Amino acid sequence: MDEIAVVASALVAAMATDAWHQAREGLVALWRRVRPERAEEISGELEALHTQVLNARTEEDPAEMLQALETTWRIQLRALLRHDPQATGELRRILDEELAPALEPGERQRVYSVVQNTTVHGGTGIAVGRDYHEHRDTTAPKA
Repeated sequence: MDEIAVVASALVAAMATDAWHQAREGLVALWRRVRPERAEEISGELEALHTQVLNARTEEDPAEMLQALETTWRIQLRALLRHDPQATGELRRILDEELAPALEPGERQRVYSVVQNTTVHGGTGIAVGRDYHEHRDTTAPKA
């Protein structure tokens, strides 16, 4: 799951919380900086998202609708970052400081969960979620 997918998932989940105003304002502020001509439109779309999420959660099986909303916002966020790739750091800050704290612990864990499957043939494979440092002892005799 890429960073944009994580933010979109957290955004949709946060829209069902009491902190949805704060989540909306954080994202609208980012749009005002990067794409000021779209900021008011995005504000309205986030208001609509709040209503859509609440309505979806009353359905018998909300997963399909919530997934569709996440996909819509992934598209919005990708377009924003295409316009200003440097906004990635600010988007991460919004995720960590505004969206994720609004979520229940179980929902937060779901949003940040990443599943990786790796198959390696004939070599060494290393899958790392953050920094990786390898220190090899070059003075040790080889077997």
